[in-house]
Amino acid sequence: MAQPFEVQIESLDQEARGVGHMDGKVVFVEGALSGELVTAQLIKKKPKFNTARAIEIHRHSWMRVEPGCQYFGVCGGCAMQHLDAQAQVAVKQRVLEDAFKHLADLKPEQMLAPIHGPSWGYRYRARLSVKFVPRKGGVLVGFHERRSSFVADMRSCEVLPRKVSDMLVPLRALIESMSAPERLPQIEVAVGQAVVAMVLRHLDALTPEDHDRLRAFAQEHGVQWWLQSKGPDTVHLLEGQAPLTLAYDLPAFGVYMPFKPTDFTQVNHEINRVLVSRALSLLDVQPTDRVLDLFCGLGNFTLPLARLAHEVMGIEGSDQLVERAQQNATANGISNASFTERNLFEFSLDDLLALPRFDRMLIDPPREGALAVCEALAAQEAGARPARIVYVSCNPATLARDAGVLCGGGAYRLRQAGVVNMFPHTGHVESIAVFEPC
Repeated sequence: MAQPFEVQIESLDQEARGVGHMDGKVVFVEGALSGELVTAQLIKKKPKFNTARAIEIHRHSWMRVEPGCQYFGVCGGCAMQHLDAQAQVAVKQRVLEDAFKHLADLKPEQMLAPIHGPSWGYRYRARLSVKFVPRKGGVLVGFHERRSSFVADMRSCEVLPRKVSDMLVPLRALIESMSAPERLPQIEVAVGQAVVAMVLRHLDALTPEDHDRLRAFAQEHGVQWWLQSKGPDTVHLLEGQAPLTLAYDLPAFGVYMPFKPTDFTQVNHEINRVLVSRALSLLDVQPTDRVLDLFCGLGNFTLPLARLAHEVMGIEGSDQLVERAQQNATANGISNASFTERNLFEFSLDDLLALPRFDRMLIDPPREGALAVCEALAAQEAGARPARIVYVSCNPATLARDAGVLCGGGAYRLRQAGVVNMFPHTGHVESIAVFEPC
């Protein structure tokens, strides 16, 4: 093992690792913060950089705080608990600004105030790994350890809602009591307003006794079990449970959103409400406007938009999500929203021209971004361009790339951009950007 070394930390990267230099080469130091002088232990050498972890801190940063979770540093679910919450937001804003600068040579005309909310108990969706480990006393349920495929030995989680965190230990006992605990690799958690849903992945058929144990656990802990034997299309509700609806709401727009536990929804419901309001405010929708919502999912933005606009169309690549979005529109009494299925990763100018003309547009793609859509928009004739585009992103790199496409040829300008702290204590950066025709 390499000898520990002393290093001065100059800045932070997206994962809140300290950035310094070791023998003229960049080194990323876990557990170190900007301005600190630390002794570090080398983890890995790479051609262009090294990674290490701090083992002693000689000079503490003012940004350092006591982590709120006893498993921080072992569990890989969080990366920033040792960093002040406001400083976390500043780090994420710098990541977004750097992405625009280095990947697209762009600078927003205005940086928006960050959107942030509660730092704890916010994670309403989670994928918990399950592992039968006899040498550790039985079953482990939780997130993976940092830099490892092992499941962390955790009995609570401060970023999960308290009700879910309190179930981690009972879940261990439940899984251990089942007929084949080593064949139950995962539990997906989705928290709604009225119920907590849990999807149990099982590689072998469950026995009638297993079903009885699940029903007893559901009754005792107030959860709803769903079972998944293979792919997502095999997910179904365990028989004999109260048919409570899994849903969240957007009260500012009078919208109620039922969803299935495997549907994509935002992890942080409170921040999602603020994000939807901010996006629609930035879009500046008028009562006569026709609005296009791309990558619309269940209608998280589409249905609120329909409350403000004359007409809204949502386009999504999944036929199941399109069907559920339409069902949600009907359930909310919304008749001026329509939905259609289309692969937006293979979207051309001809596809864009085949659509009716829209006054405004919202784009909310997955991590891969919306390159094909942005190329089509940039190629569109000036007089046909939407008056404003709001782009919600979960990946600063693909947002910057797509912004470069929109703005690089002079079709649009980047009016505003800002960060959304959807995932406190993690390196995940959600952001929002506003584009207008030049």
